[in-house]
Amino acid sequence: MFLFELMNLAGGYRKYFEIVPALSDELRDEAYRIRHAVYCEELGWEPVRPDGREFDEYDAHSLHCLIRAKSDGRFAGCTRLVLARPGEPHYPMPFEKTCANVLDRSIVDPQALPRHTIAEVSRLAVMSRYRRRKGEEHAPVAISDDSFGNKDHPRFPYIPVALYLGTIEMAARSGIDTLFVLTEPRLAGHFAKLGVRVTRIGGATEHRGTRVPSMMSVQGILSGLNFIVRPLYRAVAAEVESGMKEQFPH
Repeated sequence: MFLFELMNLAGGYRKYFEIVPALSDELRDEAYRIRHAVYCEELGWEPVRPDGREFDEYDAHSLHCLIRAKSDGRFAGCTRLVLARPGEPHYPMPFEKTCANVLDRSIVDPQALPRHTIAEVSRLAVMSRYRRRKGEEHAPVAISDDSFGNKDHPRFPYIPVALYLGTIEMAARSGIDTLFVLTEPRLAGHFAKLGVRVTRIGGATEHRGTRVPSMMSVQGILSGLNFIVRPLYRAVAAEVESGMKEQFPH
């Protein structure tokens, strides 16, 4: 990637990819198939299923997001935003179950927050053809120091960042104030490069590797984004808006 493209992330992104909100049964099915390919077939984190779809109890009350490659029209990755369970808002989110013994409730107690204002970002998955750098083959999605290159050879991890931004926009449109995420410990440093503040809210736990629970403020993200990343966010936000209108015109 040339430096001028790094300074024009929105233009570079539009050239290669587009975010698609997966609000229809057909598009959600695409997300489940990607997750099966990555989580079940490639990584072996979940059992292989006869129907080739990976889903769980949280998907029924989640918003899903896809990213499509413009070169061939195929979907390259997905993520989801887990919302509070309708009729049972205090039912634990995935991270609350996984991190029950390590959450520091002096920082935040998710059960004490208005549950309709919180959500969890999870099930990020990127197809293997887009995870070919060293070390990426062992993770469903990767943002590392190498993802941003260096001053002589700059680059940008369009796919994971666009998926995160698409999910953040969907959260903002759904009245979500606080996002929770369970990630590798070093993710906060990578997010800081984008101007996103991530607050760690507990100790490390073993969940497909070492993971730590963290939280992010939706409005804090929108106000704090690095100026280079803002045009990319606007491009992704426009696609989310367009996709939502197209699938649900009324």
